[in-house]
Amino acid sequence: MAEAISASVPFLSALLVIFSFMNPVFSRTTPWTLETTTLDVSASLMKTLAILSVDRQSLDSAIPESSSIDAITLPLHSRELLNGSATHEDYRALTLARFARDSARVESLSSKLNIAVKGIKKSDLTPLQTEDLEGSIVSGTSQGSGEYFSRVGIGKPPKSMYMVLDTGSDVTWVQCQPCTDCYSQTDPVFDPATSSTYSPLSCQSTHCKSLDVTACRNGSCLYQVSYGDGSYTVGDFVTETVTFGDSGAGVNNIAIGCGHDNEGLFVGAAGLLGLGGGSLSFPSQIKASGFSYCLVDRDSTSTSTLQLGSSAPAGSVTAPLLRNRKLETFYYLGMTGISVGGRLLSIPPSSFSMDESGDGGIIVDCGTAVTRLQSDVYNALRDAFVSGTQNLPSTSGVALFDTCYDLSSMSSVEVPTVSLHFPEDKKLQLPAKNYLIPVDSSGTFCFAFAPTSSPLSIIGNVQQQGTRVAFDLANSVVAFEPLKC
Repeated sequence: MAEAISASVPFLSALLVIFSFMNPVFSRTTPWTLETTTLDVSASLMKTLAILSVDRQSLDSAIPESSSIDAITLPLHSRELLNGSATHEDYRALTLARFARDSARVESLSSKLNIAVKGIKKSDLTPLQTEDLEGSIVSGTSQGSGEYFSRVGIGKPPKSMYMVLDTGSDVTWVQCQPCTDCYSQTDPVFDPATSSTYSPLSCQSTHCKSLDVTACRNGSCLYQVSYGDGSYTVGDFVTETVTFGDSGAGVNNIAIGCGHDNEGLFVGAAGLLGLGGGSLSFPSQIKASGFSYCLVDRDSTSTSTLQLGSSAPAGSVTAPLLRNRKLETFYYLGMTGISVGGRLLSIPPSSFSMDESGDGGIIVDCGTAVTRLQSDVYNALRDAFVSGTQNLPSTSGVALFDTCYDLSSMSSVEVPTVSLHFPEDKKLQLPAKNYLIPVDSSGTFCFAFAPTSSPLSIIGNVQQQGTRVAFDLANSVVAFEPLKC
């Protein structure tokens, strides 16, 4: 009998190898044990209750402390901390509102890339008419781009304003008096007449010529920035002083939009700080060698930080920072794969690459919430995760999520690890709370990735939470340093 068992061992081993290749989700690996990590269910649910009662008055209204323009550190606040959450009856309503904004954001980014790849010239875009500044703009639903805000001084003497951070756009702008049509914001609307450094740009200026949509009025440059859903900002393109910190650290002659017609945009904030890769972005104008941010959980009442002038931290997980010659704005990431439970999925690296036309690829964006992946990539990721969570009670999908669980009876659970892979065998393991998130306060958690029909994939801020993301522009590197907020 012992001889029979011994003889059968090679046969059984061969069967195990064969079966390991029958699952198309996973790539060829050696025998493996599911790698898991712990999700603190109770802590996540407590945050969903706390964010509903947040008091925006507790935020510091002063311009943040900073020592010099070469090393600027700014506190960041989540959208809910600025705007409050009292308008939502419960956390589920807040979740649905967040992801409605997020869908509009993703559509906007995809449309921007589509325009660039198709080679549409500036002259082919809808021209800006000078009379647009005289009448009301009819806007679609709120575009909702931008989930994090910081406090910045505009003008001289500086007026402290809450500004949306956006790595997906370049033009910095604020709402300005006189307002033909302005949305509600926390701070008083900026009045150019109170600033000694306000200066209109001429139509012949380099900054004006760099705009996608522009026009002239009495020799002065007008700008228009659209956000994909019918929402846009229109006004004068000017130079102003942008100030950071009570020490007065700041820069003069920054080209910004002074918007007189703004609707359907960033309710609560005074405007937007463009952190994209184009020539008009704030990092480009101050010639920053890099910048980084760390985003705390959006349901947290604590703050995170933006640092301008920073480089890739030592010991961080790094990946190539790639640029699209058709569209300078986006920050593309050199990515090779995804693993679940410690096992690499069978996803061709081309799924994360740009083609010769500039289409496709994967970008890092702080204004998109949920990571979007091409449908076949998402399906492989979801199926592998579901395979490793068969012990968890499933429930119906919510909003853009098709994979959800009822964890109401649990205080913590073990779930498969999810990791992003980069060249040179580098790997970023995500915390469980960055991919299994609550969508209500009663225990419904969903797998926080979503498919997209667009060739463009996006790593969103839910997956970036709790990780310092550094864009080392000088060395073309993106760095991820977990737990460094």
